[in-house]
Amino acid sequence: MAVELQISMIYAGLLTLLYFALSVAVIRLRWRDRVGIGTGDSKDLEVATRIHANFAEYVPLMLLLLVLMELSDAPTMLLHAMGGLLFVARICHALGLRMSIGPSWARTVGVLGTFAVLLVQAGYMLGYAFGMAV
Repeated sequence: MAVELQISMIYAGLLTLLYFALSVAVIRLRWRDRVGIGTGDSKDLEVATRIHANFAEYVPLMLLLLVLMELSDAPTMLLHAMGGLLFVARICHALGLRMSIGPSWARTVGVLGTFAVLLVQAGYMLGYAFGMAV
């Protein structure tokens, strides 16, 4: 019997495309600024690599949690809410850091959205493990 993870796959696909775009942005700046490793003196490259790295630090765990939620038969709307908010939050985070390395509305939305998904997922995991899930 095949396990269907259609909802997780949608968000994994969307987030993979976003990761690809972030990777291309780093590569383009490396070529432009002729920096093979690290960021050299390029502030643009420094920002782009942090956006890319921050994505890589958070998203794999959150996708794993989304898959676990789907395998545990979490409500469809909750899965879409988590996946959709994560996708929007990661776009906002990237846009926000490109706008300013300091505070910005987009970065704030990105951080708060990412943390909200992470906390809801953690709560769901613990609730499910202790028999209290939605």
